Amino acid sequence: MNSLRARLLLILIASTSAIWLCGFAWIYVDARQETQHLLDRRLMEAARMVLSLSAPGTLANDPNLPVVVSAGGPIAGASYEHILTCQVWSFDGRLVGRSGNAPASKLTEQPVGFSERVVDGEIYRVYAAEDPVKRVRVLVGDNLEQRQRFVRDLVRSLLIPAAFILPMLAILIWISVKQGLEPLQHATRSLSARDAENLTPLDVGRSPSEIRPLINALNGLFGKVVAAREHERSFVAYAAHEMRTPLAGLKTQVQIAAQATVPEMRTNALCQALKGVDRTSRLVQQLLAMSRLDASPPRLQDQWINLAAAFRDVTAHMSRDLLPERVTIAASVRNHSVAIDREMFDLAARNLVENALQLTPPDGTVRLSVTQEGHEAKICIEDDGPGIPSGEEELVLQRFFRGRHKSASGSGLGLAIVTTALDRAGAKLRLCSPGGGHGLRAEIIVSSNRVRLDDAA
Repeated sequence: MNSLRARLLLILIASTSAIWLCGFAWIYVDARQETQHLLDRRLMEAARMVLSLSAPGTLANDPNLPVVVSAGGPIAGASYEHILTCQVWSFDGRLVGRSGNAPASKLTEQPVGFSERVVDGEIYRVYAAEDPVKRVRVLVGDNLEQRQRFVRDLVRSLLIPAAFILPMLAILIWISVKQGLEPLQHATRSLSARDAENLTPLDVGRSPSEIRPLINALNGLFGKVVAAREHERSFVAYAAHEMRTPLAGLKTQVQIAAQATVPEMRTNALCQALKGVDRTSRLVQQLLAMSRLDASPPRLQDQWINLAAAFRDVTAHMSRDLLPERVTIAASVRNHSVAIDREMFDLAARNLVENALQLTPPDGTVRLSVTQEGHEAKICIEDDGPGIPSGEEELVLQRFFRGRHKSASGSGLGLAIVTTALDRAGAKLRLCSPGGGHGLRAEIIVSSNRVRLDDAA
Protein backbone atom coordinates (compact mmCIF):
# COMPACT_ATOMS: atom_id res chain seq x y z
CA MET A 1 0.00 0.00 0.00
CA ASN A 2 1.74 3.15 -1.27
CA SER A 3 -0.88 5.72 -0.20
CA LEU A 4 -0.05 7.36 3.11
CA ARG A 5 -3.66 8.50 3.48
CA ALA A 6 -5.03 4.99 2.91
CA ARG A 7 -2.45 3.54 5.28
CA LEU A 8 -3.34 5.97 8.07
CA LEU A 9 -7.06 5.44 7.46
CA LEU A 10 -6.69 1.66 7.62
CA ILE A 11 -4.54 1.79 10.76
CA LEU A 12 -6.89 4.15 12.59
CA ILE A 13 -10.06 2.27 11.63
CA ALA A 14 -8.49 -1.09 12.51
CA SER A 15 -7.23 0.27 15.84
CA THR A 16 -10.61 1.83 16.67
CA SER A 17 -12.47 -1.37 15.72
CA ALA A 18 -10.10 -3.46 17.83
CA ILE A 19 -10.67 -1.16 20.82
CA TRP A 20 -14.45 -1.38 20.34
CA LEU A 21 -14.32 -5.18 20.13
CA CYS A 22 -12.21 -5.37 23.28
CA GLY A 23 -14.71 -3.05 24.96
CA PHE A 24 -17.64 -5.23 23.91
CA ALA A 25 -15.87 -8.34 25.16
CA TRP A 26 -15.19 -6.64 28.47
CA ILE A 27 -18.82 -5.47 28.73
CA TYR A 28 -20.10 -8.94 27.88
CA VAL A 29 -17.97 -10.67 30.51
CA ASP A 30 -18.67 -8.03 33.15
CA ALA A 31 -22.41 -7.89 32.37
CA ARG A 32 -22.64 -11.67 32.49
CA GLN A 33 -20.97 -11.80 35.89
CA GLU A 34 -23.01 -8.93 37.30
CA THR A 35 -26.24 -10.38 35.90
CA GLN A 36 -25.50 -13.77 37.41
CA HIS A 37 -24.79 -12.12 40.76
CA LEU A 38 -27.97 -10.01 40.68
CA LEU A 39 -30.19 -12.90 39.61
CA ASP A 40 -28.66 -15.12 42.29
CA ARG A 41 -29.50 -12.43 44.84
CA ARG A 42 -33.04 -12.38 43.45
CA LEU A 43 -33.37 -16.15 43.93
CA MET A 44 -32.22 -15.81 47.53
CA GLU A 45 -34.65 -12.98 48.26
CA ALA A 46 -37.56 -14.79 46.58
CA ALA A 47 -36.93 -17.95 48.61
CA ARG A 48 -36.75 -16.01 51.89
CA MET A 49 -39.91 -14.11 50.99
CA VAL A 50 -41.86 -17.35 50.44
CA LEU A 51 -40.60 -18.67 53.76
CA SER A 52 -41.63 -15.50 55.55
CA LEU A 53 -45.18 -15.61 54.11
CA SER A 54 -46.00 -19.07 55.38
CA ALA A 55 -47.35 -19.52 58.92
CA PRO A 56 -45.53 -21.94 61.24
CA GLY A 57 -46.69 -25.54 60.69
CA THR A 58 -49.46 -24.60 58.21
CA LEU A 59 -47.96 -25.82 54.92
CA ALA A 60 -46.34 -28.89 56.37
CA ASN A 61 -49.41 -30.19 58.38
CA ASP A 62 -52.44 -29.40 56.11
CA PRO A 63 -52.67 -31.84 53.20
CA ASN A 64 -55.72 -30.06 51.71
CA LEU A 65 -53.87 -26.88 50.70
CA PRO A 66 -53.74 -26.19 46.97
CA VAL A 67 -50.59 -27.46 45.36
CA VAL A 68 -50.41 -25.04 42.39
CA VAL A 69 -49.86 -21.37 43.06
CA SER A 70 -49.66 -19.11 39.98
CA ALA A 71 -46.76 -16.66 39.84
CA GLY A 72 -48.06 -14.50 37.00
CA GLY A 73 -47.98 -14.59 33.20
CA PRO A 74 -45.53 -13.34 30.65
CA ILE A 75 -44.63 -9.67 30.43
CA ALA A 76 -46.44 -7.94 27.57
CA GLY A 77 -44.11 -6.77 24.78
CA ALA A 78 -41.01 -8.52 26.22
CA SER A 79 -38.73 -10.46 23.89
CA TYR A 80 -38.23 -13.09 26.55
CA GLU A 81 -39.97 -14.32 29.71
CA HIS A 82 -37.97 -14.32 32.89
CA ILE A 83 -40.26 -15.95 35.44
CA LEU A 84 -39.05 -17.46 38.67
CA THR A 85 -39.86 -21.12 39.23
CA CYS A 86 -40.83 -21.91 42.83
CA GLN A 87 -41.50 -25.14 44.73
CA VAL A 88 -42.35 -25.66 48.41
CA TRP A 89 -41.55 -29.07 49.83
CA SER A 90 -42.23 -30.41 53.30
CA PHE A 91 -39.55 -32.21 55.23
CA ASP A 92 -41.47 -35.50 54.75
CA GLY A 93 -41.07 -35.20 50.93
CA ARG A 94 -44.49 -33.80 49.94
CA LEU A 95 -44.84 -31.02 47.33
CA VAL A 96 -47.05 -28.58 49.21
CA GLY A 97 -46.90 -25.70 46.67
CA ARG A 98 -45.40 -24.60 43.37
CA SER A 99 -45.64 -21.82 40.82
CA GLY A 100 -47.54 -22.30 37.58
CA ASN A 101 -44.41 -22.75 35.47
CA ALA A 102 -42.66 -25.08 37.92
CA PRO A 103 -42.12 -28.74 36.98
CA ALA A 104 -43.62 -31.52 39.09
CA SER A 105 -40.26 -33.09 39.83
CA LYS A 106 -37.99 -31.64 42.46
CA LEU A 107 -35.73 -28.84 41.21
CA THR A 108 -32.76 -29.95 43.32
CA GLU A 109 -31.82 -32.54 45.90
CA GLN A 110 -29.51 -30.15 47.69
CA PRO A 111 -31.09 -29.07 51.00
CA VAL A 112 -29.69 -25.51 51.08
CA GLY A 113 -27.65 -23.17 48.86
CA PHE A 114 -27.14 -22.85 45.11
CA SER A 115 -26.99 -25.68 42.62
CA GLU A 116 -27.61 -26.38 38.94
CA ARG A 117 -29.68 -29.28 37.66
CA VAL A 118 -31.31 -30.51 34.46
CA VAL A 119 -35.07 -30.86 34.97
CA ASP A 120 -37.35 -31.95 32.09
CA GLY A 121 -34.57 -31.22 29.60
CA GLU A 122 -33.88 -27.67 30.86
CA ILE A 123 -31.03 -26.42 33.01
CA TYR A 124 -32.04 -24.56 36.16
CA ARG A 125 -30.08 -22.43 38.56
CA VAL A 126 -31.73 -23.24 41.92
CA TYR A 127 -31.48 -21.77 45.37
CA ALA A 128 -32.76 -23.89 48.29
CA ALA A 129 -33.75 -22.48 51.69
CA GLU A 130 -35.42 -24.29 54.59
CA ASP A 131 -37.14 -23.43 57.86
CA PRO A 132 -36.82 -26.13 60.58
CA VAL A 133 -39.59 -24.49 62.60
CA LYS A 134 -42.10 -24.53 59.73
CA ARG A 135 -40.60 -27.80 58.49
CA VAL A 136 -40.61 -26.68 54.85
CA ARG A 137 -37.98 -26.27 52.16
CA VAL A 138 -38.40 -23.64 49.43
CA LEU A 139 -36.74 -24.14 46.03
CA VAL A 140 -36.57 -21.14 43.71
CA GLY A 141 -35.02 -21.59 40.25
CA ASP A 142 -34.11 -19.68 37.10
CA ASN A 143 -33.91 -21.09 33.60
CA LEU A 144 -30.26 -20.61 32.50
CA GLU A 145 -31.24 -20.22 28.85
CA GLN A 146 -33.36 -17.21 29.78
CA ARG A 147 -30.45 -15.79 31.77
CA GLN A 148 -28.10 -16.08 28.79
CA ARG A 149 -30.73 -14.57 26.52
CA PHE A 150 -30.95 -11.61 28.87
CA VAL A 151 -27.19 -11.06 28.64
CA ARG A 152 -27.22 -11.47 24.84
CA ASP A 153 -30.00 -8.94 24.50
CA LEU A 154 -28.06 -6.51 26.67
CA VAL A 155 -24.94 -6.77 24.49
CA ARG A 156 -27.05 -6.62 21.31
CA SER A 157 -28.54 -3.36 22.52
CA LEU A 158 -24.98 -2.00 22.54
CA LEU A 159 -23.91 -3.51 19.21
CA ILE A 160 -26.80 -2.07 17.23
CA PRO A 161 -25.79 1.58 17.92
CA ALA A 162 -22.18 0.65 17.23
CA ALA A 163 -23.16 -0.56 13.75
CA PHE A 164 -24.18 3.03 12.99
CA ILE A 165 -21.43 4.74 14.97
CA LEU A 166 -18.47 2.91 13.36
CA PRO A 167 -19.24 4.07 9.77
CA MET A 168 -19.70 7.63 11.04
CA LEU A 169 -16.44 7.31 12.95
CA ALA A 170 -14.68 6.05 9.78
CA ILE A 171 -15.94 9.10 7.86
CA LEU A 172 -14.69 11.43 10.61
CA ILE A 173 -11.31 9.67 10.62
CA TRP A 174 -11.06 10.03 6.82
CA ILE A 175 -11.86 13.74 7.04
CA SER A 176 -9.35 14.20 9.87
CA VAL A 177 -6.60 12.37 7.97
CA LYS A 178 -7.32 14.44 4.85
CA GLN A 179 -7.10 17.67 6.82
CA GLY A 180 -3.98 16.51 8.65
CA LEU A 181 -2.20 15.73 5.37
CA GLU A 182 -3.20 19.01 3.74
CA PRO A 183 0.14 20.76 4.52
CA LEU A 184 1.94 17.87 2.79
CA GLN A 185 -0.42 18.14 -0.18
CA HIS A 186 0.22 21.89 -0.29
CA ALA A 187 3.98 21.32 -0.41
CA THR A 188 3.48 18.71 -3.17
CA ARG A 189 1.41 21.13 -5.25
CA SER A 190 3.99 23.85 -4.71
CA LEU A 191 6.79 21.57 -5.93
CA SER A 192 4.77 20.30 -8.90
CA ALA A 193 4.10 23.85 -10.09
CA ARG A 194 7.82 24.69 -10.24
CA ASP A 195 10.05 24.45 -13.27
CA ALA A 196 13.57 23.04 -13.30
CA GLU A 197 15.16 26.46 -12.80
CA ASN A 198 13.19 27.38 -9.68
CA LEU A 199 15.28 26.20 -6.73
CA THR A 200 14.18 28.82 -4.21
CA PRO A 201 13.55 27.45 -0.69
CA LEU A 202 10.05 26.35 0.25
CA ASP A 203 8.22 28.54 2.76
CA VAL A 204 8.13 26.74 6.09
CA GLY A 205 5.56 29.17 7.47
CA ARG A 206 3.19 27.55 9.95
CA SER A 207 3.80 24.02 8.77
CA PRO A 208 3.31 21.27 11.38
CA SER A 209 6.39 20.19 13.26
CA GLU A 210 6.25 16.73 11.63
CA ILE A 211 6.56 18.23 8.12
CA ARG A 212 9.15 20.91 8.90
CA PRO A 213 12.11 18.45 8.87
CA LEU A 214 11.06 17.31 5.37
CA ILE A 215 10.74 20.90 4.12
CA ASN A 216 14.05 21.87 5.73
CA ALA A 217 15.72 18.83 4.14
CA LEU A 218 14.31 19.80 0.73
CA ASN A 219 15.50 23.37 1.18
CA GLY A 220 18.94 22.06 2.13
CA LEU A 221 18.94 19.88 -0.98
CA PHE A 222 17.94 22.87 -3.11
CA GLY A 223 20.86 24.80 -1.65
CA LYS A 224 23.28 21.99 -2.46
CA VAL A 225 21.94 21.73 -6.01
CA VAL A 226 22.29 25.48 -6.51
CA ALA A 227 25.85 25.38 -5.17
CA ALA A 228 26.69 22.39 -7.38
CA ARG A 229 25.26 24.10 -10.45
CA GLU A 230 27.16 27.29 -9.76
CA HIS A 231 30.28 25.26 -9.17
CA GLU A 232 29.85 23.42 -12.46
CA ARG A 233 29.15 26.63 -14.36
CA SER A 234 32.22 28.32 -12.98
CA PHE A 235 34.27 25.19 -13.58
CA VAL A 236 33.17 25.01 -17.23
CA ALA A 237 33.76 28.74 -17.69
CA TYR A 238 37.26 28.58 -16.19
CA ALA A 239 38.06 25.41 -18.13
CA ALA A 240 36.95 27.02 -21.40
CA HIS A 241 39.06 30.08 -20.62
CA GLU A 242 42.12 27.99 -19.77
CA MET A 243 41.70 25.84 -22.87
CA ARG A 244 41.39 28.88 -25.11
CA THR A 245 44.89 30.17 -24.30
CA PRO A 246 46.95 27.05 -25.13
CA LEU A 247 44.82 26.32 -28.18
CA ALA A 248 45.33 29.84 -29.46
CA GLY A 249 49.07 29.56 -28.88
CA LEU A 250 49.13 26.17 -30.59
CA LYS A 251 47.31 27.59 -33.60
CA THR A 252 49.75 30.49 -33.77
CA GLN A 253 52.79 28.22 -33.72
CA VAL A 254 51.33 25.96 -36.40
CA GLN A 255 50.64 29.01 -38.60
CA ILE A 256 54.22 30.22 -38.08
CA ALA A 257 55.57 26.79 -39.01
CA ALA A 258 53.37 26.64 -42.09
CA GLN A 259 54.52 30.08 -43.32
CA ALA A 260 58.16 29.83 -42.26
CA THR A 261 60.76 29.80 -45.03
CA VAL A 262 63.72 29.28 -42.74
CA PRO A 263 64.15 25.70 -41.42
CA GLU A 264 65.28 26.91 -38.01
CA MET A 265 62.14 29.04 -37.60
CA ARG A 266 59.93 26.11 -38.66
CA THR A 267 61.68 23.76 -36.25
CA ASN A 268 61.37 26.23 -33.37
CA ALA A 269 57.67 26.78 -34.10
CA LEU A 270 57.03 23.04 -34.17
CA CYS A 271 58.87 22.61 -30.86
CA GLN A 272 56.70 25.32 -29.30
CA ALA A 273 53.60 23.65 -30.76
CA LEU A 274 54.69 20.35 -29.22
CA LYS A 275 55.06 22.03 -25.83
CA GLY A 276 51.61 23.53 -26.28
CA VAL A 277 50.20 20.10 -27.01
CA ASP A 278 51.84 18.76 -23.84
CA ARG A 279 50.48 21.65 -21.80
CA THR A 280 46.99 21.19 -23.24
CA SER A 281 47.17 17.44 -22.67
CA ARG A 282 48.10 17.96 -19.02
CA LEU A 283 45.26 20.45 -18.59
CA VAL A 284 42.77 17.99 -20.09
CA GLN A 285 44.05 15.25 -17.77
CA GLN A 286 43.64 17.52 -14.76
CA LEU A 287 40.13 18.50 -15.82
CA LEU A 288 39.20 14.84 -16.17
CA ALA A 289 40.77 14.08 -12.79
CA MET A 290 38.84 16.90 -11.14
CA SER A 291 35.59 15.73 -12.75
CA ARG A 292 36.25 12.16 -11.55
CA LEU A 293 36.95 13.40 -8.04
CA ASP A 294 33.72 15.39 -7.91
CA ALA A 295 31.78 12.24 -8.81
CA SER A 296 33.60 9.92 -6.39
CA PRO A 297 32.20 8.99 -2.94
CA PRO A 298 33.40 11.01 0.07
CA ARG A 299 35.35 8.13 1.65
CA LEU A 300 37.01 5.29 -0.27
CA GLN A 301 38.51 1.91 0.64
CA ASP A 302 41.93 1.93 2.28
CA GLN A 303 44.72 -0.48 1.44
CA TRP A 304 48.31 -0.78 2.65
CA ILE A 305 50.78 0.53 0.06
CA ASN A 306 54.54 0.89 0.26
CA LEU A 307 55.41 4.59 0.00
CA ALA A 308 58.70 4.14 -1.85
CA ALA A 309 57.12 1.88 -4.46
CA ALA A 310 54.19 4.26 -4.87
CA PHE A 311 56.46 7.29 -5.42
CA ARG A 312 58.69 5.36 -7.84
CA ASP A 313 55.62 4.43 -9.83
CA VAL A 314 54.46 8.07 -9.85
CA THR A 315 57.79 9.44 -11.09
CA ALA A 316 58.17 6.67 -13.69
CA HIS A 317 55.12 7.93 -15.58
CA MET A 318 56.11 11.62 -15.57
CA SER A 319 57.29 13.57 -18.57
CA ARG A 320 61.07 13.48 -19.11
CA ASP A 321 60.97 17.28 -19.49
CA LEU A 322 60.34 17.56 -15.73
CA LEU A 323 63.58 15.64 -14.95
CA PRO A 324 61.99 13.20 -12.45
CA GLU A 325 65.46 11.88 -11.57
CA ARG A 326 65.81 14.94 -9.33
CA VAL A 327 63.40 13.33 -6.84
CA THR A 328 65.27 11.87 -3.86
CA ILE A 329 63.52 9.36 -1.61
CA ALA A 330 64.63 9.38 2.03
CA ALA A 331 65.15 6.18 4.02
CA SER A 332 62.08 6.98 6.12
CA VAL A 333 59.93 6.68 3.00
CA ARG A 334 61.45 3.35 2.02
CA ASN A 335 60.72 1.93 5.48
CA HIS A 336 57.05 2.91 5.73
CA SER A 337 53.67 1.88 4.34
CA VAL A 338 50.43 3.85 4.55
CA ALA A 339 46.79 2.68 4.64
CA ILE A 340 45.05 4.84 2.04
CA ASP A 341 43.11 4.58 -1.19
CA ARG A 342 45.71 3.88 -3.88
CA GLU A 343 44.09 5.83 -6.72
CA MET A 344 43.53 8.96 -4.62
CA PHE A 345 47.06 8.81 -3.17
CA ASP A 346 48.65 8.40 -6.61
CA LEU A 347 46.63 11.33 -7.94
CA ALA A 348 47.64 13.60 -5.05
CA ALA A 349 51.30 12.48 -5.04
CA ARG A 350 51.67 12.91 -8.81
CA ASN A 351 50.32 16.48 -8.75
CA LEU A 352 52.44 17.45 -5.74
CA VAL A 353 55.65 16.03 -7.26
CA GLU A 354 54.89 17.61 -10.66
CA ASN A 355 54.28 21.01 -9.07
CA ALA A 356 57.49 20.68 -7.07
CA LEU A 357 59.54 19.76 -10.18
CA GLN A 358 58.03 22.59 -12.25
CA LEU A 359 58.85 25.23 -9.63
CA THR A 360 62.31 23.87 -8.67
CA PRO A 361 65.33 25.25 -10.55
CA PRO A 362 67.17 22.79 -12.85
CA ASP A 363 69.91 22.32 -10.27
CA GLY A 364 67.46 21.84 -7.38
CA THR A 365 65.98 18.65 -5.92
CA VAL A 366 62.65 17.41 -4.61
CA ARG A 367 62.93 15.50 -1.35
CA LEU A 368 60.45 12.92 -0.04
CA SER A 369 60.34 11.96 3.66
CA VAL A 370 58.08 10.68 6.43
CA THR A 371 57.85 12.08 9.97
CA GLN A 372 55.60 11.32 12.93
CA GLU A 373 54.49 13.74 15.64
CA GLY A 374 52.05 12.53 18.28
CA HIS A 375 48.95 11.17 16.62
CA GLU A 376 49.87 12.51 13.17
CA ALA A 377 52.07 11.10 10.42
CA LYS A 378 53.36 13.43 7.68
CA ILE A 379 54.36 12.40 4.17
CA CYS A 380 56.46 15.38 3.02
CA ILE A 381 57.30 16.61 -0.51
CA GLU A 382 59.82 19.45 -0.24
CA ASP A 383 61.26 21.50 -3.12
CA ASP A 384 63.76 24.33 -3.69
CA GLY A 385 61.34 26.58 -5.53
CA PRO A 386 60.24 30.14 -4.71
CA GLY A 387 57.58 29.03 -2.24
CA ILE A 388 54.17 30.66 -1.77
CA PRO A 389 54.01 34.47 -1.53
CA SER A 390 52.47 35.94 1.61
CA GLY A 391 48.69 36.24 1.35
CA GLU A 392 48.29 33.44 -1.19
CA GLU A 393 48.37 30.47 1.20
CA GLU A 394 44.61 29.86 0.99
CA LEU A 395 44.16 31.12 -2.57
CA VAL A 396 46.51 28.53 -4.11
CA LEU A 397 44.09 25.78 -3.04
CA GLN A 398 41.29 27.22 -5.17
CA ARG A 399 40.61 25.98 -8.66
CA PHE A 400 42.32 27.82 -11.53
CA PHE A 401 44.15 30.20 -9.22
CA ARG A 402 47.67 30.93 -10.45
CA GLY A 403 49.81 32.96 -8.09
CA ARG A 404 52.77 35.21 -8.70
CA HIS A 405 55.19 32.28 -8.71
CA LYS A 406 53.30 30.29 -11.34
CA SER A 407 54.93 27.93 -13.81
CA ALA A 408 54.63 28.37 -17.55
CA SER A 409 52.69 25.13 -18.04
CA GLY A 410 50.55 25.37 -14.92
CA SER A 411 46.77 25.65 -15.01
CA GLY A 412 45.94 26.37 -11.36
CA LEU A 413 44.29 22.97 -10.82
CA GLY A 414 47.09 20.92 -9.25
CA LEU A 415 46.67 21.82 -5.58
CA ALA A 416 42.87 21.85 -5.89
CA ILE A 417 43.04 18.28 -7.21
CA VAL A 418 45.38 17.31 -4.34
CA THR A 419 43.05 18.79 -1.71
CA THR A 420 39.98 17.05 -3.13
CA ALA A 421 41.75 13.69 -3.58
CA LEU A 422 43.10 13.69 -0.02
CA ASP A 423 39.72 14.65 1.33
CA ARG A 424 38.22 11.63 -0.44
CA ALA A 425 40.98 9.46 1.05
CA GLY A 426 40.49 10.71 4.60
CA ALA A 427 43.70 12.77 4.70
CA LYS A 428 44.53 16.48 4.47
CA LEU A 429 47.11 18.78 2.94
CA ARG A 430 49.28 21.31 4.76
CA LEU A 431 51.60 23.79 2.99
CA CYS A 432 54.50 25.60 4.68
CA SER A 433 57.77 27.32 3.73
CA PRO A 434 60.58 25.88 5.88
CA GLY A 435 63.25 28.16 4.43
CA GLY A 436 61.89 31.53 5.47
CA GLY A 437 59.84 32.10 2.32
CA HIS A 438 62.13 30.06 0.06
CA GLY A 439 61.06 26.57 -0.96
CA LEU A 440 57.80 24.81 -0.24
CA ARG A 441 56.98 21.73 1.82
CA ALA A 442 53.70 19.97 1.12
CA GLU A 443 52.63 17.58 3.88
CA ILE A 444 50.09 14.79 3.42
CA ILE A 445 48.77 14.32 6.96
CA VAL A 446 47.14 11.09 8.13
CA SER A 447 46.57 9.59 11.56
CA SER A 448 49.58 7.73 12.94
CA ASN A 449 47.70 4.40 13.09
CA ARG A 450 47.48 4.47 9.28
CA VAL A 451 51.30 4.43 8.88
CA ARG A 452 53.48 1.46 9.80
CA LEU A 453 57.07 0.26 9.40
CA ASP A 454 57.45 -2.07 6.46
CA ASP A 455 59.82 -4.90 7.48
CA ALA A 456 60.00 -6.13 3.91
CA ALA A 457 61.30 -2.81 2.62
